[in-house]
Amino acid sequence: MSDSNALHVVVLAGGISHERDVSLRSGRRVADALTAAGHRVVLRDPDAGLLPFLANERPDVVFPALHGSSGEDGSLLELLAALGVPTVGSSAAAARRAWSKPVASSLVAEAGLAVPESIVLSHEAFRELGASSVLKVVRSALEGDLVVKPASGGSAQGVTIVDDPNSLARAMVEAFTYAEVAVVERRIFGTEVAVAVIDTGAGPEVLPVVEIEPVAGVYSFQARYNAGETTFYAPSRLDEAGVSAVSDAAILAHRTLGLRDLSRVDFMVDAEGRPWFLEANVLPGLTETSLVPLAIEASGTDAPTVYDGLVRSAIARSQG
Repeated sequence: MSDSNALHVVVLAGGISHERDVSLRSGRRVADALTAAGHRVVLRDPDAGLLPFLANERPDVVFPALHGSSGEDGSLLELLAALGVPTVGSSAAAARRAWSKPVASSLVAEAGLAVPESIVLSHEAFRELGASSVLKVVRSALEGDLVVKPASGGSAQGVTIVDDPNSLARAMVEAFTYAEVAVVERRIFGTEVAVAVIDTGAGPEVLPVVEIEPVAGVYSFQARYNAGETTFYAPSRLDEAGVSAVSDAAILAHRTLGLRDLSRVDFMVDAEGRPWFLEANVLPGLTETSLVPLAIEASGTDAPTVYDGLVRSAIARSQG
């Protein structure tokens, strides 16, 4: 790439969420890829000096590689929009829709996707109504194995598989450690997959579906970020009908939530080939063990090409 085509890109990574270390790993990978694409890249933490820095430097584009509340709850994205800085990724409003797992699930269910039956509980209600009484109702309403997770956040932090009713209380406490609202949902058994959706201006397209097979049986935080803990299949081993169904479901979820540029939508595909929506990620992990880079590699392209397309699309969008 000639110097005349090089862009000044600020990659945001770090923050103060529980996922800071993952974000730093994602940010370094993005910065390396954009540098390889020929751009002038600055890697920045979203600290107290960030907004004055952006106002003074006026970079061509910002690429957030933030995970957790520091990047995905919409607050920072709203400020970047107010500054008028072109930014890769979804709008603040779309980020808020996806950040809340109950909201996202309700919206995609209305659009026709299968969503696990669930009960959403605030920490305040859990305390005021009495833990034992609440848990009794939950166990009665949702039979079988359950999944308990924070209503926001990622990287499977605070997520517990409950296959013993006596462990439900402890799972609730774990979820409330990460968020004030918890989701208890019926566990769906099947093949866990992730679908990356890319849109560089011509409409959303899916990359090859990535299948996830954790060695320990659960795709936990450790299984996500420690090499050797999970076997990935990119492309997945789903049959043609399964790939088509989950790809269509990912596009529908992406559009329903109003996402743009890049998203990752996670599903469990049951024995009948039906995809069940789990969550959507507006700023998915981009580390060396993350799913989107695996999908990019399986597509026959590379990260520098994809990320270059995303930053140029963000700039074109800002220019009207």
